[in-house]
Amino acid sequence: MSKLWRGLKTVVQTPTGNSHHYHTIQAIPRECTGNRVSTRDRAQGRIPAVVFSQGLLEKSPANRSPSRKQLLTTERKQIQTILKSVQLPFFCSTTFPLQIRAGSGSSVLLDSGRVLPIKIHRDEESGKILNLVFVWADEGTKLKVDVPVVFKGEEDCPGFKKGGSLNRIRTSLKYLCPAEHIPPKIEVDVSKLDIGDRVLMHDVEVHPSLKLLSKNESMPMCKIVATNFENPEPMKV
Repeated sequence: MSKLWRGLKTVVQTPTGNSHHYHTIQAIPRECTGNRVSTRDRAQGRIPAVVFSQGLLEKSPANRSPSRKQLLTTERKQIQTILKSVQLPFFCSTTFPLQIRAGSGSSVLLDSGRVLPIKIHRDEESGKILNLVFVWADEGTKLKVDVPVVFKGEEDCPGFKKGGSLNRIRTSLKYLCPAEHIPPKIEVDVSKLDIGDRVLMHDVEVHPSLKLLSKNESMPMCKIVATNFENPEPMKV
């Protein structure tokens, strides 16, 4: 019978100094849309993007907040540098400062604020970034975020030493987070798990302002399962 490990110590990566270590994303307005315009922008080393309030995605019109929607282009080289620094999949759980300027190299600042990337559109064949989608992440704003889960301590796991393996059931958890408390990732320490032990969603300790968006918080995130190599089936001749 599987056991629940109650000695769980979960390390939550908090956003302290989160995006101050990364570049401020520089963008310029994009007045026209369409494939031809987007192709031209990409040829000039820019990536078409859009930023809006996440409330615009609400299904019910009554729950939608003012969109504050802006069409933009960003610098491909800068986005690639940021992606190398942050690493996927943590890019879409990390907030960044955004500055919208009148033109490339312009000192005229049209708008600014913090944003959270929520989607990267890539070319299926080349993998090149085609478009970026951001939502405004101003302080006090509550956002729905898929926070990646990283499992650590496998090298010290008693279950591993007995020949078991880690069954990763959930690789992310969705939270409703104040923008200033979005964790880029959650690290779950499995170094004390034995065969049959598991970690449940509600075992994860996060900032009290975060709300787990799950109908069943008792669902397992991971489990150490036995791997039986001792009695292989005899080969049929």
